[in-house]
Amino acid sequence: MQIIASIGKTVRARLAACAVLAGMAFLSAGAHAQATRTWVSGVGDDVNPCSRTAPCQTFAGAISKTASGGEIDVLDPGGFGAVTITKPIILDGSQGSIGSILFSATNAININLPTGGTVVLRNLSLTGSGTTLGLNAIRIIKADQVFIENVKIQTASRAGILIDPGAEAKVFVQNTSIYNVNSGTTDSSAAIHLKSDASVVYVSNTTISGSHQAFSLLKDDDTPSTGKIISFNNNRFEGNTEPSSPTDIIYER
Repeated sequence: MQIIASIGKTVRARLAACAVLAGMAFLSAGAHAQATRTWVSGVGDDVNPCSRTAPCQTFAGAISKTASGGEIDVLDPGGFGAVTITKPIILDGSQGSIGSILFSATNAININLPTGGTVVLRNLSLTGSGTTLGLNAIRIIKADQVFIENVKIQTASRAGILIDPGAEAKVFVQNTSIYNVNSGTTDSSAAIHLKSDASVVYVSNTTISGSHQAFSLLKDDDTPSTGKIISFNNNRFEGNTEPSSPTDIIYER
């Protein structure tokens, strides 16, 4: 009987140990459920883990499976849908595989990081489409820094890049083109519309044309913001309906 009791205690101890290990494995799996780098493809599926061999289909599907500070890369050309970004992240269309977003009656990309952080948008094409054109290609509600690099924006009805009041962001626009941002119904419609008093936009190697105006600093139709739009290094702002200027021009060539 003592031998049987001893065996019973051993079995129970082993079962308890297995339960603890299983629990630890479950917690570990939960902690690592989000990958540092994920992938999207025109032939992907959002039920996938967004790995290189099993990519997701949309940016929205991939962002929920990407860790804060991680990166979403595009495997092949495709349309990857509008997305709201609420954590530091990189969206990279990758050279030669431009990631496209067609947006109608909405914004293509919303950026809202209430606790701050950096977002990088690189090698993307954002095009307003449909019966009701897209509103803003990129809307920045809150962030510390936003880098917009090699992005093509066209045919938005309100703004190519909108920086909301209270965004408190530094926005770097580099090697980018913005075309045909023109609602025709409001004086504040602009390729770059800065409403935030505490934000600064740095523009470099960028072309803005065919829009209502290149820049607006109006919070509404009458009240200007005290934010800054700084132009430097080989920009072209021409062919727009209404003349407008950045607040500062430095190192221009």
